[in-house]
Amino acid sequence: QVQLKESGGGLVQAGGSLRLSCAFSGHSFRTYHMGWFRQAPGKDREFVSHINGDGDIIDYADSVRGRFTASRDDGQKTVGLQMANLKPEDTAVYYCAASQLFGPASSLSSYDIWGQGTQVTVSS
Repeated sequence: QVQLKESGGGLVQAGGSLRLSCAFSGHSFRTYHMGWFRQAPGKDREFVSHINGDGDIIDYADSVRGRFTASRDDGQKTVGLQMANLKPEDTAVYYCAASQLFGPASSLSSYDIWGQGTQVTVSS
């Protein structure tokens, strides 16, 4: 059974950086598309980034493109999200997600395995 666990969240000032990590436990890591989503208080969960199993297709939401960088390490079975130039509007709980049966990269319904989330707070 696949499980995901996020780490690396915290409190940072605007303009600062954080790196999130998602540890994948289970088999066949390379067959999974991996996504990052976030949910701010009172808002819907939204797409942040996607990386495919080979790591050669990476997508970003317009709001984070150029500031966030997704990556994966098949040996460690982890997915990373490097976040730079953080803004207060980036404050949210960040979730890692995985899927073998893939649909649109930005759709929540494309992912069937979710982590518990990690809090990112950006102060102004």
